[in-house]
Amino acid sequence: MALKPARILAIESSCDETACAILENGRALLSSVVASQMEIHARYGGGFPEVASRQHVLSITSVVEQALTQAHLTLKDIDAIAVTQGPGLAGSLVVGMNMAKGLALGSGLPLIGVNHLEGHLYSAWVYNSDERAPAEPQFPLMVLLVSGGHSELNLMTDHLTYQRLGSTLDDAAGEAFDKVARMLELGYPGGPAVQKAAEEGDPNRFKFPRAWLDGTWDFSFSGLKTSVLYEVRELQKKSGSLPVADLAASFQKAVIDVLYKKTMDAAREFGAKEILIAGGVSANRPLRQIFKAQTEFPVHIPPLSLCTDNAAMIASAGYYRFALGHISQLDMDVLPTWPLS
Repeated sequence: MALKPARILAIESSCDETACAILENGRALLSSVVASQMEIHARYGGGFPEVASRQHVLSITSVVEQALTQAHLTLKDIDAIAVTQGPGLAGSLVVGMNMAKGLALGSGLPLIGVNHLEGHLYSAWVYNSDERAPAEPQFPLMVLLVSGGHSELNLMTDHLTYQRLGSTLDDAAGEAFDKVARMLELGYPGGPAVQKAAEEGDPNRFKFPRAWLDGTWDFSFSGLKTSVLYEVRELQKKSGSLPVADLAASFQKAVIDVLYKKTMDAAREFGAKEILIAGGVSANRPLRQIFKAQTEFPVHIPPLSLCTDNAAMIASAGYYRFALGHISQLDMDVLPTWPLS
């Protein structure tokens, strides 16, 4: 079914990135602006909700103006406003929501609330408008969503149609990366720091556990994280120094082994045509490499710029919601704990 053409302006403010993007027809990216708070939160070793919401207030107006300027457009050229409704930090979500409502009310444009996790999935549809359009993901898709707050497998059978097969029972994969990075004093954010340290390490030196949870599609990374902690304490008692690179590489391999095997098994079990990997952890180079190396399933992984939080992904999901008639009311509220399915 051919969907109607539309330009969507989207706003994302669910955590610590203030972002705005303009997308055409769900795929072609006309502009994308992200004001990152990474350096500010790195001083504290992690994200602080109060700091995040204040920074959003300071940045949001200029970010929207920059996105329109980059695209050489005004609000008169836009067909709808999309905004992240949740999940995320309540104080951060409210800033983006209020901006989007103001734009919609002032312009008379439709408003579309988008699930942040759904946005991550739709990042795989996005490409820069000055590039050749890559092939669209084909349904049914096996989706591995891995981030700081979520690790789950979803079967996507059509646009906006998901069946959650399993999720983490404790720590998300990205959360485990952050905690292990802190143990190894690698800094924040943990994912890139662990990956960098692991490049010089032996991934087979430490035999960390893998929680396979046979008979389910769920994940668990708490036991792995605790195992690393015990190993760190034991090594510190013995020698006082840590083989950081080997610890990072062995931990990273344990996480990737589980994510890869469970995703591949689920794709076979549920008859998926293709695999889609999304979320912040999808930026991990060894994870991308292991999925790209297999030839059983075509794999879609967003470019690195679209793996972390951005508004282009919200615009893409917003377009499909708009085109399929899912319009929100101006009195909608933020949903900080909103699940994908």
